[in-house]
Amino acid sequence: MKTQRHSIDTWTAAGLAALITKGPDALRAEPLARAIGTTKGSFYWHFTDVPAFHRAVLARWQSDAFADVVDQLSATGSADARLRDFAAQIMQSKADPAIRAWAQSNANAAKAVAQVDEQRLAHIARLLGQLGLKNPAFALSCYATLIGAANITSDTTPQMAFDALIDLVLALQ
Repeated sequence: MKTQRHSIDTWTAAGLAALITKGPDALRAEPLARAIGTTKGSFYWHFTDVPAFHRAVLARWQSDAFADVVDQLSATGSADARLRDFAAQIMQSKADPAIRAWAQSNANAAKAVAQVDEQRLAHIARLLGQLGLKNPAFALSCYATLIGAANITSDTTPQMAFDALIDLVLALQ
């Protein structure tokens, strides 16, 4: 097998891709090494063990999720447009549902999800506050729509459901 040097970024990207397509059981050295065309030795060069790799995959996901919030903080436009854009970013993520599923059985993944949720909820609450809605329960309701609507079979898309909530907020002003 011809090998090349791979970075931590290569490994964590492969890990997220495997998590999305095959679930958490795919986050092991040998199948990932085969997938990126290298040896297990490369894996262990970068990570002391599989749990260390899991932590790196979670850190990458968290970093990407936090970057989305930071990007939103510097975005311009109306609060409702930024809220809809933020919702679209979250709903387009293929990693989010995979990480959330993993969090059901992995304490580290659950902790990462909780930290991301806290940041996202705070951002949604800020934007809703700009629209005149200060109740934190409404921010949670909006975020729950983003997370949960994708799991419901319906003719209404998650984006449509979220937009309906935002339209309601605007109508209440």
